[in-house]
Amino acid sequence: MNRKASIANPFLVGLLLLAVSVPCAFAQSAADDKKDHDMSPEAKLLPGPPAADSFVADPVYPEPYDAQAQIDIYDKRHMNPNPTGVPPVELGLRMYDRGAYTPRATWLFGPKDPVNSGFMTYGDLRIAGDSYDNGNGKGKQDVVAARLNLDMDLALTPTERIHAFARPLDKNNSFTRYVFSGTDKGKLIHNFDFDLDTLFFEGDAGQISGGLMGKPSKFDLPFAIGRMPFVAQNGVWIEDAFDGAAMSITAKNIPSLDVSNIDVSFFAADAQVTTAAAAGSKNGVYGFAGFADALKGYIEFGYGYLKADNGDLSYNNVTAAFTRRYLGRLSNSVRVIDNFGQKGIPGQAKTADGLLVLVENSLTPKYLPWGNQLNFVPYFNVFAGFNSPQSLARGGDAGGVLRNTGITFESDGMTAYPTLDATAKKSYGGAGGLEYLFDLAHQIIVEGSVVQRMSGNTLGSQYGIGVRYQQPISPDLIIRFDAMKGWLQGQKDIYGVRAELRLKF
Repeated sequence: MNRKASIANPFLVGLLLLAVSVPCAFAQSAADDKKDHDMSPEAKLLPGPPAADSFVADPVYPEPYDAQAQIDIYDKRHMNPNPTGVPPVELGLRMYDRGAYTPRATWLFGPKDPVNSGFMTYGDLRIAGDSYDNGNGKGKQDVVAARLNLDMDLALTPTERIHAFARPLDKNNSFTRYVFSGTDKGKLIHNFDFDLDTLFFEGDAGQISGGLMGKPSKFDLPFAIGRMPFVAQNGVWIEDAFDGAAMSITAKNIPSLDVSNIDVSFFAADAQVTTAAAAGSKNGVYGFAGFADALKGYIEFGYGYLKADNGDLSYNNVTAAFTRRYLGRLSNSVRVIDNFGQKGIPGQAKTADGLLVLVENSLTPKYLPWGNQLNFVPYFNVFAGFNSPQSLARGGDAGGVLRNTGITFESDGMTAYPTLDATAKKSYGGAGGLEYLFDLAHQIIVEGSVVQRMSGNTLGSQYGIGVRYQQPISPDLIIRFDAMKGWLQGQKDIYGVRAELRLKF
């Protein structure tokens, strides 16, 4: 026993010396490498320890430290109510669900794109009481109107679904309403329409192909086909629903151009394209729309060709926009829409041959004596329309191309509530106002606006003021108040006041 111990001790000592010597050797080698390492040319060795003034002062917090407030960040967490509660119809997979799911079926698109089915309906109901005179010669109108937006969604897999949308309380942009005073005084006007306004299938070709081949998807290619809604540039360039198909190339980047993210969508439709430039239900359109994060901002672009029922009214449409924040205070968007190539009907003015320039600005104050300066938004938007500019496609109740320029250009989408001229035809002007969001649960807007005419437009100047206030009454119910007054040169002045309840479900 003692002999074995005497043999083991030198062996252990040798292992210990080896364990100590090897790291030392590597450390010496690393030190030698460090001596020979070239520093960056911008770095300089200090002759000695840094001076006392080599570093900036420690941060100063004017308010006393509140330890309890820091703890409350975690201890006062609570469940927020769902914004729309439970949809009135909800079958299969639910919108707000918990827990693990049972194994899904794979008979539709294979094991890599399993069935995850569910059907639900949701939407909102709007009821508005309006009193207005829109200057059309019918005098004062007092009405209560209703609009029901009803979405129906059938999920097939996590990425594939069939979606439908209907507005049962209006037909051809005429809404169910009761008229208290005006041309139809005392009448309850029914405009029920249970036809589907949209019905389309959307999915991801990458997920479908991966599922069918039993392999993980190697690409993303979302697409849609049917009567589908399409919105581009926040509804300024396109806001319509038409019969066609679309596909998108998403989440790409171009490092050589400093483009961190770019998406491009291609679309084509052969019917139901709406434009003020050409009436008809067989209008078609094809083109592309995209956006990119680049140049320290946000770029939008697009091209489309509208093929009208009457070929002489067909036209090309191109658009580009750039949005950026400057100095951390000014948010600016510059947007251009140009129409060209329309032949026009002999003896009549062209309906889509114009250029529209929109410039939108909002400011974040450096200091606000009350509340949060991020919730106080002064804005000033201007426009210039040459000849007859048009969006590529606009639904009948989407309002004019200037709808987003200010609240005095925005229709309510339900009644004939008045607005200033929102077509921008041979006109220029703008809107400026103040928006305050309080604690993000309330909104108030006060605005002034003007429309001036260019040579060739015989309509007079227009001036307007508008006010809006809205707030939620509950997570599902919002109340909103609007008022506007417009002074129209050479025409009868316009005005309107309205109150609206919106119930989300």
